[in-house]
Amino acid sequence: MNPDRQILKNASLAVTGDRISHIGPAARVEAQVTAREVVDGRRFVLTPGYVNGHIHITGEPISKGYVPDDSGWAENVLEWLIPLYMAQTPEDEKLSAQLAAMEMLRTGTTTFLEAGSILNLAEVRETLLETGIRGRIGQWCQDRLFEPDADQAGETEKQIRKLDEALDAFPERDGRILVWPLLVGHNMMTTELWQHSVARAKAIGGKVCGHMSPVELDVEWYLANTGLRPFEYLADIGVLGPELCLTHVVHLDDNEVKLAAESGLNLTHCPMSALKGAYGAGPSGRFPELVAAGANVMLGTDGNNNGNSMDMMRSMYLAAGLFKDARRDPKAVPAHEALTMGTLNGAKALGLESEIGSIEVGKKADFVLHDTDRPEWRPLLNVVNQLIWSADGRSVHSVWVDGQRLVENYRCLTIDEERVFAQIDEAGKALVARSKLPDKQVWPVV
Repeated sequence: MNPDRQILKNASLAVTGDRISHIGPAARVEAQVTAREVVDGRRFVLTPGYVNGHIHITGEPISKGYVPDDSGWAENVLEWLIPLYMAQTPEDEKLSAQLAAMEMLRTGTTTFLEAGSILNLAEVRETLLETGIRGRIGQWCQDRLFEPDADQAGETEKQIRKLDEALDAFPERDGRILVWPLLVGHNMMTTELWQHSVARAKAIGGKVCGHMSPVELDVEWYLANTGLRPFEYLADIGVLGPELCLTHVVHLDDNEVKLAAESGLNLTHCPMSALKGAYGAGPSGRFPELVAAGANVMLGTDGNNNGNSMDMMRSMYLAAGLFKDARRDPKAVPAHEALTMGTLNGAKALGLESEIGSIEVGKKADFVLHDTDRPEWRPLLNVVNQLIWSADGRSVHSVWVDGQRLVENYRCLTIDEERVFAQIDEAGKALVARSKLPDKQVWPVV
């Protein structure tokens, strides 16, 4: 993924500290470096670590698959997901984050942007630091409540105070896990909260994220209450720009595509979630037009009751296929463009394009070894086509972040996998029992 998009064969890569220090023909690099450790890569394809641009790391990993797959967007969020989130304990969130980090690392994701839905931020941050993954996380903030009859008095001030307290409690601006002002989005934010969050993001060199327009409801609300479409409203209040990352964004018009490209807005396409949730991404999504206009489009996996998988390789596969079929155009979103969305575009959205997203000297040593001694990788004739169309995260053998190996031989080295697996089932059962949500499995469990 370097500027020339070179595919290097018979090459070696050397890491010094947390950076890539050498790349080139194997004999040359080996003559330049006295290695403390040598990894034989002859059966592997090495790629940059993937950047997951939208993921819920708590709430849903621990309730994965419990929400029925025939619920529409409003039912899914309001009647299922919110009760499950609110039934969590701090220990649930920590366990959920560990499971999420494990699944991401074991499928090649080295960096993620969390969706702004963490309740117990300090506990989750501490847990993530132990895993070694790179991420940007945020405290759940919204100042319009889900209940239409709820008392809104003082809610904006309360949420601004909560956001500021989270940012001030974790002021680090360099490191693997940073706290940013990440928001719920949709129509759940007042003008004041949008503006305050973006101002804080600019001050700390961070970003703001928010959900927007997965289905037509957001568009209808903004038109009814502001007279503007969502992107037009955000531009009108002065927050539409490179500090903002908006997720889903399926239902846009021509002017919103233009505003996205001109403003430097970052957009996250979650194709797994769109397909399962029947958002209309195929017939209505404007992602090929956004890319053509020069907008920065990255990819995400969303939550485990929406996309249901944290495997970015599945997301890249669907991003490459969805619009080929919807437009009857085999040239729409080629495989190499989907790979760019999953690496460099995500790095750019997070302000990390000079640090991650490609295999280049001087960049962070975030990379993945894919095992080609598997049927989906052979014969290996076209690396990018095999990566996007044939393989998935199950071929990820080893993963490095900041030069530290976090996955080896298909297992996480920083997470007690047996403990997590042993605890997650019981914790998930207890969570759904506290939520009092019914078991909607169609087939009887006997």
